[in-house]
Amino acid sequence: VVSAWQAGAETQSLRDQLVAMPVDGKFILTIPAKPYRCPPGPYERAALVADWIKLNKRSLGNTTPQVIVLDANPSITAEPTNFTNAYNVIHAGVVQYVPSATLISVNADTGEVVTSAGTFTGNVINVIPNHTAGKIARDIGLATSATPAGGVFCPVDVLSYESKVIPGIHVLGDASATTQPKAGHIANQEAKVCADAIVRLMASPALPLDQAPITNSACYSPITQTTASWLSVVFHYDPVSKTMVAVAGQPIEAPSISAGNFSQMNTWFSVLMTDVFK
Repeated sequence: VVSAWQAGAETQSLRDQLVAMPVDGKFILTIPAKPYRCPPGPYERAALVADWIKLNKRSLGNTTPQVIVLDANPSITAEPTNFTNAYNVIHAGVVQYVPSATLISVNADTGEVVTSAGTFTGNVINVIPNHTAGKIARDIGLATSATPAGGVFCPVDVLSYESKVIPGIHVLGDASATTQPKAGHIANQEAKVCADAIVRLMASPALPLDQAPITNSACYSPITQTTASWLSVVFHYDPVSKTMVAVAGQPIEAPSISAGNFSQMNTWFSVLMTDVFK
């Protein structure tokens, strides 16, 4: 039983398990309570596995769900309209979505998954555990902001991403405790705000921090091997709550799932990776 939430040996293992799964076998995916890394991620995985199962592991006339999505959250946390459409229309009969299904136990030998919403049995079990800040952040005492799910993250000043616990250390991305999603695109945005703040703080004399930072989060979500959706949201600093808040009416979803979105997804990814690493 692997989470396969980081590319490498575990994603290869999950792939091999799916290939070895019998025809009409069942794939069970558990989604942790938020906050977790990449809000659309597990919903994308469920959709893509469903698409693959229809082509490779489904016998003619089968009408039973083969992808069981056990979500600890009360509803779909990202792109609810398009993922609901993906499960109920595009992959109708293949996906069973179960909300408020908090994971209790897993029996890897029998394939039994026990949740607060009932017990389910599958051939391939993909458990995504609750997320938390990395070990280094926990070990040095930066991660003090606890979540109801049991994770801990690092409280920061979002004007500089400086730790509220240990001055002089800046924390951003998945490890930080902010109102923004834990996703690569937003981490890229946070890094730019953070870098600007550090330059200001290191000036002699120190310069005032930008009091009105703006960040945005955007991502594309594959639904099939040729179609995708997308999600976008802009955040601005609220001086009253001292947090980043979403612009009214956002986030927004793609008006439809399309092949055009799938093509644009590759462009978006390429641009983001170039901006981050080059």
